[in-house]
Amino acid sequence: MIISEQISGGMRIRVEGRLDTGTAPEFRKVLNSLPDDTEALTVDLANTSYVSSAGLRELLVARKRFRDDRMRVVSANETVLDIFKMTGFDTLFPVESGDGGDFVQLSIRDFLKKKVVENGDSAVIRDSVRDWTWHDLDQGSASLASRLYEMGVRKGSHVGLAGHNSVSLIMCFYAIEKLGAIAVLVNFNLKPLEIKAYIENGDITAMCIGSLSYAIDREHFKSQLLSGKNCLKNIFFFEDVPAGELIKAGEGLPENFLPQSVEADDACLMIFTSGSTGRPKGVILSAYNVLNASEISRRSQNLTKDSICCNILPFFHIFGIVAGLFASAFADALLVLPKDMHSSSLIDAIEKNRCTVFHAVPAMFLAILMNKDFRPERLSTLRCTILSGSSATQSQLEMFHEKLPYNHFLSSYGLSEMAPVTITDYSDSFEHVTDTVGKPMEHIEMKIAAISDGHECAVGETGEILLQGYNLMTGYYKIDLNSQSIDEDGWLHTGDLGYIRQDGYLHLDGRIKELIIRGGENIMPNDVAQAVSTLPGVADVKVVGVPSDFYGEEVAACLYLEPGAVFNESEARALLSEKIADFKIPTYYFIFSEFPKLSNGKPDSLAIAEEAKRRAADVQRK
Repeated sequence: MIISEQISGGMRIRVEGRLDTGTAPEFRKVLNSLPDDTEALTVDLANTSYVSSAGLRELLVARKRFRDDRMRVVSANETVLDIFKMTGFDTLFPVESGDGGDFVQLSIRDFLKKKVVENGDSAVIRDSVRDWTWHDLDQGSASLASRLYEMGVRKGSHVGLAGHNSVSLIMCFYAIEKLGAIAVLVNFNLKPLEIKAYIENGDITAMCIGSLSYAIDREHFKSQLLSGKNCLKNIFFFEDVPAGELIKAGEGLPENFLPQSVEADDACLMIFTSGSTGRPKGVILSAYNVLNASEISRRSQNLTKDSICCNILPFFHIFGIVAGLFASAFADALLVLPKDMHSSSLIDAIEKNRCTVFHAVPAMFLAILMNKDFRPERLSTLRCTILSGSSATQSQLEMFHEKLPYNHFLSSYGLSEMAPVTITDYSDSFEHVTDTVGKPMEHIEMKIAAISDGHECAVGETGEILLQGYNLMTGYYKIDLNSQSIDEDGWLHTGDLGYIRQDGYLHLDGRIKELIIRGGENIMPNDVAQAVSTLPGVADVKVVGVPSDFYGEEVAACLYLEPGAVFNESEARALLSEKIADFKIPTYYFIFSEFPKLSNGKPDSLAIAEEAKRRAADVQRK
């Protein structure tokens, strides 16, 4: 059986069974049915047992149509690989082997081991000190694993990890994974009492601390974490020893203390949800989830060993782990760690290292473009930027494109529970990037369910986004059954609202809890925000609902203005009346000098909404 399907970046043809004289005509028919504007073709042989001479001829025909780097053959088993080699067809197009379909069947420990064997001397991390290779990461993590073992960390232990991105933090992460423990990633901005709550919620027995966003009195810090009733036994400040010394200590270190095996499907990671819409929950992920998501993210970014990625994405966040750390690791690309997250430092780092890839939340990219030191030529080497974490407005994207016309801005969507989910493609139009978050990525199932009764929505109808796929979390750690977001049919209920367009792209409309109901009218905050973002002088906007005695809720627009801009409310109302229905036009307009943010750079939706409610109440009292 020959099956064609759309994936990020083009089309895929899957061959089920044999590709021979019997199925070759079917393959040709499917090939000819592909749209004329298909950018690239992937031929998936994961479930192909044999390719005959007739089958090879059909692949040759496909290659004639998809020249250069537009065609790849993936997941060929050993028998099929031998056929390609025997006939010389392995020289005509890229052929990738596979022993588990498209999927990576490795633990993170074995992934590191494989990288050391294949490309150990390749420089894959760069910081202000030097370049670091796979060998360096392996030896440094071996030294740290030994120390953690002496502290009682064993397979299955929950080990907290908090610190700014650094090579030492990466080594510590690999050390935890070598021991088969679960790395519990903790926000480096949290204060001791907040970290203590994570320790209790995540049953953390050992805490690894790097550089935090504030100075600490170590003894007081430790006493706060260890006080009261929890299972924390040890606190380890892993950056006390320079990374270079860790590497020396790990040279030739016997690893007989490591567990005999760590499986790809073992729980390896716990990431706490951001808390932008409620109480953080511990998301349990396996190496299978993380590594396969990262490999697919690598493909969507077109990362190669020649890519140079400037990374500011925090590694306690799923975006940072998948699109940042491991996507570049799969490509053996160089990952540059800037000295800090100040916009001037980021401009310097991108320019100095000639970075080709830089991902950020829209607010951070906006800060860079508005920095007094910014000039387009300083960021001229950039070719790819994924904007995720929060939606970019149309006016923001227009500015981004105007300032950096040669950079490909990609809109993406994902959650701590499952990421990535969707992404736009390099060849997509500006309208796709501004109005959507792309199409579902490979192996992702998505449907839209009506809020009223759960029926599957038609194209263009807004409802809750439901997801399934290989990268779906195991579940939330020690959260009661009714609060688990996966239903009895295996669908993740995201709490996000959206609809699927006629062309298959996903349009986001906010969250169910953010839905504004004004006098019985349902108002999607994103619809209003998109309209408000086009007003003169508006750099960023968040739309929220505030209580109203008459309507139940009213619409409030929280605005962040461009430098020197003056907001004219009457003019704004007049312009909006041409763009959106009268009942959607905000009643309140609140100017913010800056939006409160979470540590990952995302606007803090809860804090913004609470401030808007306070200001609205003040107005109502007057």
